[in-house]
Amino acid sequence: MSILVKILMVFAAIIVLVLIVALFIKKEYTVEREVTINKNKQAVFNYIKFLKNQDNYSKWATMDPKMKKEFKGTDGTPGFVSAWDSDNKDVGKGEQEIKKISEGERVDLALHFIKPFDGKADAYMSTDSISPNQTRVKWGFKSTMKYPMNLMLLFMNMEKMIGDDLQTGLDNLKGVLEKN
Repeated sequence: MSILVKILMVFAAIIVLVLIVALFIKKEYTVEREVTINKNKQAVFNYIKFLKNQDNYSKWATMDPKMKKEFKGTDGTPGFVSAWDSDNKDVGKGEQEIKKISEGERVDLALHFIKPFDGKADAYMSTDSISPNQTRVKWGFKSTMKYPMNLMLLFMNMEKMIGDDLQTGLDNLKGVLEKN
């Protein structure tokens, strides 16, 4: 056997091993953050249910001031779509749609990322009353990486990457709502 054949066999064995390992790696990931806002629950919910308000607190919405935005439907209602398109690779192109609103409690969103990669995720924002003038807001994100790309989850800390951005957004939301 030539040295080239041996090298190719070792290379093929490594690829097969990596693909086998990917079979046993989780494919889903979930990230959630929360903040307490010194405002009553209904006032907080009435603000977060409108996707256009994310321009005032979401880290992602503020990363590119030149980002193109498009809206379809009636904001604050199921079916409303907020789309974005940016040349900034950290922002990319995509859209989010309000899938369901549990009035005063929770907004469920479907996200579709188009650039720099195609992907889908579910997100939500929920409110819980801690006291008459304090509200806990949770922002959650759940997605899946298909096989064999799920192998990347071994090397990417989604909890930190997405979690830090969610927390920044929630901290900004707290600042916006407590200022008013």
